[in-house]
Amino acid sequence: MKKGLKLMKTLDGKIALVTGGSRGAGRGIAVELGKAGATVYVTGRSIRGASTNNWPGTVNDTVLEIEAVGGKGIAVQCDHTNDAETEAVISQIRKEQGKLDILINNVWGAHDLGVDGKPFWELSLKNWDTMFTAGVRAQVAVNHFAVPLLRENKQAFIVHTTFWDHGKYTGQFYYDLAKNALVRMVYGLSMELKEDNIAVLAVSPGFMRTELVLKYHGSDEEHWAEADDLKQTETPYYVGRGIIALVNDPNVMGKNGQVFRAGELAKEYGFTDIDGRYIPPFTI
Repeated sequence: MKKGLKLMKTLDGKIALVTGGSRGAGRGIAVELGKAGATVYVTGRSIRGASTNNWPGTVNDTVLEIEAVGGKGIAVQCDHTNDAETEAVISQIRKEQGKLDILINNVWGAHDLGVDGKPFWELSLKNWDTMFTAGVRAQVAVNHFAVPLLRENKQAFIVHTTFWDHGKYTGQFYYDLAKNALVRMVYGLSMELKEDNIAVLAVSPGFMRTELVLKYHGSDEEHWAEADDLKQTETPYYVGRGIIALVNDPNVMGKNGQVFRAGELAKEYGFTDIDGRYIPPFTI
């Protein structure tokens, strides 16, 4: 892929759904999909005037950013722990578009509690709820309702965001268990959907300068380079560009069921972050 390809409307006519798109990786991916020409449905709990935990970012803000780069976005408030709300999103896409080409399964509830690095026996069992009920199960539910619509296409894509560093332990029991469950979910779905020509992949961002990371470090996009802890970070658009590269790859089925780190995709497909930097794959 040539470096300039990411600026072309390679996804014109495609319909995409990005779950958990109020901020972070979800927002960066949604914006890159919109820039590439896809019509992007963006779901999340946070809407204008009612942001979860008063965090920066809402689905409406993401749509405004998509529109600012010449794309089309549709904001839908959805709590993906509520199956009826998840089903309603897919029904809305079917009614309004008649198809779904790309599903980015990014919803993740662990931010509500944080990722505490204490030993397992000292951690609250609420970690299971935030990482499995609001994370892994929420992504299972999205797949459950979306796959029948995706199967109606001649080709489609499911991409799960996760964390992966060649099986290394992440250092937090529940986080490690949940992220590896997502990797295995991708593999299982790839087996079940292979005959439908649906590529199922996992992508692992590196250390991202999300809104919450910048808030934690008391910094912003203008001053992040002044903080030593942030010097090797990447923007959420970096992983978005990796997903665009995968979706545009005519041989993507050869990667079916696998997990890829953003830095690996950047090296293979020849793209950079929005500031022109190549950021190597994140390693624990």
